[in-house]
Formats: sequence, C-alpha cells, structure tokens
Amino acid sequence: MYHNPSQYWSVPVGVVVRRVPGATRWAPWAWRATAVLPGAGPADWRELRRDGEAVEFHAATVTLELHGAETEAYLHGLTAEVPSIYIVLREALEGDAPLDVVLATASPYEAQDYTDSGEEIVEKVPMPAGLAAWVQEFVETYHEEEVFVKRKRDKKRIDMKEDGIGDPRIGTVSDVYASPTLRRRRLQ
Repeated sequence: MYHNPSQYWSVPVGVVVRRVPGATRWAPWAWRATAVLPGAGPADWRELRRDGEAVEFHAATVTLELHGAETEAYLHGLTAEVPSIYIVLREALEGDAPLDVVLATASPYEAQDYTDSGEEIVEKVPMPAGLAAWVQEFVETYHEEEVFVKRKRDKKRIDMKEDGIGDPRIGTVSDVYASPTLRRRRLQ
C-alpha cells in the first residue's frame, strides 16, 4: 500500500508505571504500566503517588505516532472491548532507571511484534477518551478499505509431466527414486 508522508500524526504521551513488591524473593519488585497521560511534558521517573510500598511513577514521555499505512490496526484496536494503548518496556542496561520506556503505540499488531522476543514487557493500558477520539479521527481521515480480490487459477494442466521426479543420472525407470551412489555400488 502506498504511504503518504502527510498521513502522519503524533502526540507526546506520558507513561505511568506502578511498582509493587514482588511475589517471590527472586523478584523484589513487580513493574506494570498502568496509565498514559496525553500531552504530558518531559519526565524521568518522577514519583506521582505512594500507597504503602506501591509507588506510581511518571516514568517517561514518549511520542505516540500514527501512520496512514497502519489504519487497519488502529481500527482493530478501537473496536476492542476496551480500546488500549500498548506500552513496551525493557530492562534498563545503564543509568538509574529500572526500566526504559521503548514505545507507546495504538497498534495491537505492532505490540504483538514486541512480544515475540520475550525481552520486552508489553502492557495494555486503557486509552483515555480524548486520545481514543484523536485516534478515531485519524482513522476516519486516512483509512481506505482494501478490496478483497480472489485469485483465479489458470486452466493449465500441470499433472501431465513427471519433470523433476528422480535423479537424471539414473537411467532405468524402475530405480527412479534410487540414490546415484547406491546405484554405482551395485554396478561394481
């Protein structure tokens, strides 16, 4: 499908991550993305609220991008029971932050691609109503239904020849499936 560069919208989105005590001694903390803040300013793990040992942080602000070639995926996400934004988190390799916020996307297809490696944490966060309306407007502006075209078989008969059966180095019809090296040994 042709992608027009003008079919691109973006908005900054703050990612809220919640830290709670882990369930085992090997994982002292459990992390989970819990919300998004459309139009948020920059943040670097700023504490938002604390409830006992549970703490919510404004972990980062990333850009939510919408592309015209992905409208089918956005439409699929909007028609879900709970329209969602998908947050991709990865263990931080350097710095003081425990996790890096890799991506925020409205495409369930793109989020699924990140689940394949098993190295990232992919969280489904409910999409705020204003953000859902913004994504819906983008889909209404740029989505084009692709017409399904069923392929038709040609009338050519391909079952009349036996091309490619056996090895051409074997001369007899009875040994069509024989190995050339075994044939040489039998002849000696």
